[in-house]
Amino acid sequence: MSAQAELPRRSKYCGEFREEHVGQECCVMGWVHSYRDHGGIIFIDLRDRTGLVQIVADPSNDPDAHAKAERVRSEWVVAAVGRVRPRSEETINPKLDTGQVEIITDRIEILTEAETPPFPVDAAEEMDESLRLKWRFIDLRRPQMLERLRKRHEVVLSARNYLSEQGFWEIETPMLINSSPEGARDFLVPSRMAPGHFYALPQSPQLLKQTLMASGVDRYFQMARCLRDEDLRADRQPEHTQIDIEMSFATQEQVLETVEGLIRHIYQEAKGIELPEPFPRMTYAEAMLTYGSDKPDLRFGLEIQEVTDVVAKSDFRVFTETIDKGGRVRAINVKGGAKFSRSQLDNLQPKARELGGKGAAYIIYEPDGTWRSPLLKYFPEEVLEELRETLGGEPGDLFVFGADDAKALAPFLGRLRLHLAELAGLPGETDAVKPLWVVDFPVFEQDEETGNWQPMHHAFTMPRPDCLDTMEDDPGAVIGQLYDLVVNGAELGSGSIRIHDPAIQQRVFKIVGIDEEEADRKFSYLLRAFRYGAPPHGGIALGIDRLIMQLVGAKSIREVIAFPKTATGADLLMDAPGPVDEAQLEELHIRVVE
Repeated sequence: MSAQAELPRRSKYCGEFREEHVGQECCVMGWVHSYRDHGGIIFIDLRDRTGLVQIVADPSNDPDAHAKAERVRSEWVVAAVGRVRPRSEETINPKLDTGQVEIITDRIEILTEAETPPFPVDAAEEMDESLRLKWRFIDLRRPQMLERLRKRHEVVLSARNYLSEQGFWEIETPMLINSSPEGARDFLVPSRMAPGHFYALPQSPQLLKQTLMASGVDRYFQMARCLRDEDLRADRQPEHTQIDIEMSFATQEQVLETVEGLIRHIYQEAKGIELPEPFPRMTYAEAMLTYGSDKPDLRFGLEIQEVTDVVAKSDFRVFTETIDKGGRVRAINVKGGAKFSRSQLDNLQPKARELGGKGAAYIIYEPDGTWRSPLLKYFPEEVLEELRETLGGEPGDLFVFGADDAKALAPFLGRLRLHLAELAGLPGETDAVKPLWVVDFPVFEQDEETGNWQPMHHAFTMPRPDCLDTMEDDPGAVIGQLYDLVVNGAELGSGSIRIHDPAIQQRVFKIVGIDEEEADRKFSYLLRAFRYGAPPHGGIALGIDRLIMQLVGAKSIREVIAFPKTATGADLLMDAPGPVDEAQLEELHIRVVE
């Protein structure tokens, strides 16, 4: 508008004014956060992404500015020209960074009038999430949300600078590719120029970054957009962003060292936290056995311990019959768990079934050294004592048991461990950051329904050298050069050393049921690159959304994405997905079947 064009340039953001600016002429622009009329003098809190500053419109100073101020309402966009002055001692606001000063205005321009928003900006946190997502542009005006977007920008910039200094090049890869099996359903894009044929949106740039390694790029990274048509959770969206990294002539050790350096740099820059060097490591088998998860939270103990041989000496049939069938019994010692309420203990059994187990039993070692449990009649004193020694029990501890076949028992106890940690208030209010490398994953896993072998991660993982000779004989025993980065129980990244030998790649394809014709149809460009000389290479993809979620302490990645989808994949702001015109479908040779 013409009035806006005549304004002087904005001199500072609202949140930047301090005592040293007293006496300066200034121009500020922003949204009206609040409006107060105190006996004819109008006070406006003006807001932008940096914070608030108080604007004073005094009719004795400038009647025209005061008249304009009388008109403004919440969320109107205005510009104010004036002079910075100190606040009187009794009006200083210690809660604001700008609380020592205010701007006495001699000119106000209304840049945009606004309708009354569906909820006050400072009350958005209490609103239903679906309402917040529908009105995301209002929700994002909140300082907390803007701070998260700022933090995201700084982390991405920090990662870009660090990787560039390490000799990596940032290279974009296509968003329209061919469909390939990578563990989730593809989003498909019909081709108008090739009727009946489809592009796929990339689940990751996996094959393309391997092709770049065969092209001599040597070190690549990308802030890659990845799209997967899969069921959603608090830490999963149909589209997400990852720091995609690949490097040539690198061993697993070199990849881990490079990524550790990046993560240490990010945490130091973003939070001033010094992470350990090197990060602890644990094999997949150890993680599943001890924590029941391939992404264990190490901020607290509650390790899962084997007690099969001990409880086999009891008369509790649930345990003994499970053992007779080849199953296992394992337990978790909850330190201080004797203080759990009766209702919490009674709820263990239904909660265990909810978590996918057959049940959970408990024995309490009371603070006075006595025992309490519905199972006591089945456990001789000497067996209880052996349990105490095995589990490291102390007065006041709670022993919680699970029994099942080994494969089902591990993940169930992993979920139960997290539930017990929540009951015990662990890890509580803490800024502890516990990174971990989980390594030595199996390359293959067996489909329970068909019995067919399939990749645990993807079909391009290089097996460990000691597994190559016997790969076809026992696929389940093949360990890969695979690694996941875990921080506080969240998987932040997953990677591997890749196969670069066409003969090994064909062997892996054959094990997972991909014949030469299918391989050539889906991966022809990568296999062709391998045949013309590909270097050993490996890399990782780090989830930016999950990383930011960890850094800012959010409970959902929707809180750190500007325009996220709901749990059903809907974009409430843009009302997507939605129908399209019949003419568009005809042009694409598509017919909707109801």
